[in-house]
Amino acid sequence: MNINPQYLNELIDRCLEEDVGPGDMTTNSVVPPELESTGHIKAKQDGVVAGLPVARAVFGRLDPELNFIPLVEEGAEVAAGTLLARLEGRAGTILTGERLALNFLQRLSGVATLTYRSTRLVKDYPVRIVDTRKTTPGLRYLEKYAVRVGGGHNHRLGLYDAVLIKDNHIKAAGGIRQAVERARRAVPHTAKIEVEAEDLAGVAEALAAGADIIMLDNMNTADMSEAARLVNGRALLEASGGVTADTLPAVAATGVNIISVGALTHSAPALDISLDLGQLKPMRNDIKL
Repeated sequence: MNINPQYLNELIDRCLEEDVGPGDMTTNSVVPPELESTGHIKAKQDGVVAGLPVARAVFGRLDPELNFIPLVEEGAEVAAGTLLARLEGRAGTILTGERLALNFLQRLSGVATLTYRSTRLVKDYPVRIVDTRKTTPGLRYLEKYAVRVGGGHNHRLGLYDAVLIKDNHIKAAGGIRQAVERARRAVPHTAKIEVEAEDLAGVAEALAAGADIIMLDNMNTADMSEAARLVNGRALLEASGGVTADTLPAVAATGVNIISVGALTHSAPALDISLDLGQLKPMRNDIKL
């Protein structure tokens, strides 16, 4: 689950420009530039850790000489009070990068934690929990990365990498059959075609049209079970819309193959994580002989 370094550096540079701009006025005013310190990043809630490589990259963009030492593995399930990482270097760098690094860590760990807890609710069923495109603009790649860290799977990354025919596409095309047929003629033979169905009649039409995946949009569990019986393995079934922690097990029990949960990225609460400075000392100058 590597993160593209060019993407990450460009994102961090934009975020640092937003937060630091021409300089950290407070730190530059009150913290001596020669002061060194340790720093400790700590979880204040139970959860799953995601984003340690991103936090490391934030401090690295500010000062390549700062030492960032992870104390847990990415994806580790931790208890409140667990130390996640140790920093060694200029105190000013640690303070300037603190908020951006923590923002990334808290956001991504929150997504990973919600994903992990969701997957545990359906662990006894042969079903995948996947995300959606309901992500924070500019952070989709990282939020979908955090879903994978939490044990979930990714739906399409964007409009460019999969065909997903939804209600408005169907309306514009004149029906499910027409939409699927047009897509089949237009896209490579290697591409799968997913189409949304709002009722069992739509499921039957999508199946007859040759859809590879049928999205059951906001159906109740009784209709989902009937759709699974009707399709009988001839297409993948994805449950979508209004799925919550309370309903996940019942939805998984209907026989669907995939459950998409937009809340993984659009409503995951940030995990509470803090950073505290440790021992302070003047920077040691090299002795020249």
